[in-house]
Amino acid sequence: MSNEFYVSGEARASKVNDLFARIARRYDFLNDLQSFGMHRLWKRRVVNLALATPSTKALDLCCGTGDITFALAQRGADATGLDFSPQMLKVAGERKVKSSLANLKFMQGDAQKIPFAENTFDIVTVGYGLRNLTSWAAGVDEMFRVAKPGARLIVLDFGKPSNAIWRAIYFTHLQISVPLIGLLFCGNAQAYAYILESLKHYPAQLAVAEKMRALKLKNVQVINLLGGAMAINYGEK
Repeated sequence: MSNEFYVSGEARASKVNDLFARIARRYDFLNDLQSFGMHRLWKRRVVNLALATPSTKALDLCCGTGDITFALAQRGADATGLDFSPQMLKVAGERKVKSSLANLKFMQGDAQKIPFAENTFDIVTVGYGLRNLTSWAAGVDEMFRVAKPGARLIVLDFGKPSNAIWRAIYFTHLQISVPLIGLLFCGNAQAYAYILESLKHYPAQLAVAEKMRALKLKNVQVINLLGGAMAINYGEK
């Protein structure tokens, strides 16, 4: 069965924007619910790898409501969160008003056409966003372009476990349990069934690592979480 929020090609961006417009207000709550709060630990792992300090400039792509952006700023970085969805950015902006952080900003933009010059940032992150781009490879190319020499590039996203049994269990969870959570707490099962549909079309952590190596990144790592159900890709320009 096809998903109303997943299409390939140039119409992809519009459908993804519709998706996040629907779920923006419940996004953080449902992340906690479907991951049992573990997404916070995984994002903290990203920030630890980023080595943010007051002397660094950080760009968080597909920032959503800003979890990683805020964490980078809390470590002292001059942090910019960029996202395509105005509804998600509105929530991030409301969170910023409630915070005491002055060293961060949010802006609307396309992660495949980042509005910054090359060699600008010491840290470039993307959490649960690369999979949603029309071209994930173009997203990695743009991360590389705006990163300074020596910069850390870090990707966190759903993965594909190498163990066939665990992968089947995990995909069944994404097919049944996660959409049910979306239906009960967001009133839209399709919005969360999208996760599995998009993951089927995303080559996941091994392909991202291969792309990083093709760009001649150094110290490329794949950090599998939950047996590869989630993964962090890391590389240095």
